[in-house]
Amino acid sequence: MGHVDHPDPRTPRHPASHERRHTMTARIPVTVEGNLTGDPEHGASDAGNDWARFTIAVNDRRFNDTTGTWEDTGTLYHRVVVFNHQAKNVAASLHKGDNVLVAGDLRFGTYTDKNTGETRETRDIVADNVGASLKFASITVERHPKVDGPAATGPSTTPTASAGILR
Repeated sequence: MGHVDHPDPRTPRHPASHERRHTMTARIPVTVEGNLTGDPEHGASDAGNDWARFTIAVNDRRFNDTTGTWEDTGTLYHRVVVFNHQAKNVAASLHKGDNVLVAGDLRFGTYTDKNTGETRETRDIVADNVGASLKFASITVERHPKVDGPAATGPSTTPTASAGILR
């Protein structure tokens, strides 16, 4: 199942088929570890707030007691969006193939496909924290000066589908 990448997160992932979108607001905290499937996209909203978006692949492996070996049981893909100063850091620091840890809220949404009239579902992680995994890599931490205001604590408002960031 392929998808079209757009440089502007307000542009629907499904061209010409995005009619109306609803997002459930229940908070579902998640933490996932996976590998970036591509370099993060980075941009800014009309209000000047930075965002970055990327997809991670989470490989599920389980130990088979019968054979005594580890087996791959599938891959799950998560779209992730992060905001403000952290978005700049993600875009500057992470690249395709990097192993990352993401903590945030799982958000579900729907939209109506104009071509088929069918309701489609979406699932995104709105990240509070993104970091490189040190399991198989080492990094040098470069601290930035403290930022005051909303950018220091996260989004000033809860992102919604109507803002077009989540899709």
